[in-house]
Amino acid sequence: MTWSSYFNYFTEVEEHFQKARGTSLFLLSPLDWALIESWKNSDVPLEAVLRGIDIAFEKWRAKRSRVQMVNSLAFCSQPVMLEAQRMADAGSTPHEVKPEESPFAPDDLRKFIDGNAAAIRATGIAEFEPVAASLDQIDISEDPEKLEQRLTILEQKLIALARGRQTEEQALAIRAQLDSQLRPYRSKMTAQQIAMLEVQFLDRATLEGAKLPRLSLFYIG
Repeated sequence: MTWSSYFNYFTEVEEHFQKARGTSLFLLSPLDWALIESWKNSDVPLEAVLRGIDIAFEKWRAKRSRVQMVNSLAFCSQPVMLEAQRMADAGSTPHEVKPEESPFAPDDLRKFIDGNAAAIRATGIAEFEPVAASLDQIDISEDPEKLEQRLTILEQKLIALARGRQTEEQALAIRAQLDSQLRPYRSKMTAQQIAMLEVQFLDRATLEGAKLPRLSLFYIG
């Protein structure tokens, strides 16, 4: 997998799901985005995700009675994980990402990082300032893989700080939203998959609730 396709993981999954569903204007839900992130963080190959989506829709279209449309990427979770396991058993892995290759122009990187620092400061919350200050000091010429790791660490610090500021009511509201969206698909996922998805969903919702940006290079552009 090249750096370009590596960092386009989200976009490629979204577009492939929309194409398979036959509705290009369909918008993924917060649960869907969290699911993609859980796959990405678990190193599920992009090829496995795309094949799993195709297999899920092939089975859906083969049914004589299709009462409901597929309205969530979670519908494809089992085929995706089966494809990932099949590829692992066959010894098939994504092409090696070459650290010297970067899909980002230096100006775009600096703009992305500086914009995130500004967005953090725009909240006016002093506890977030150390993260913004760390972003100011980032060397954009650093190897992209190391840069991504550094940004991920800073994002996790930001999530922890934001979660510490949540009221009990806010935390319960996010949990209720998660339970509502996940309920129809719990039977289609393993306990480990559900646990990972919950973490990604709660992290994403925590940042959005605090009006904080995602720092990972996956969100550039």
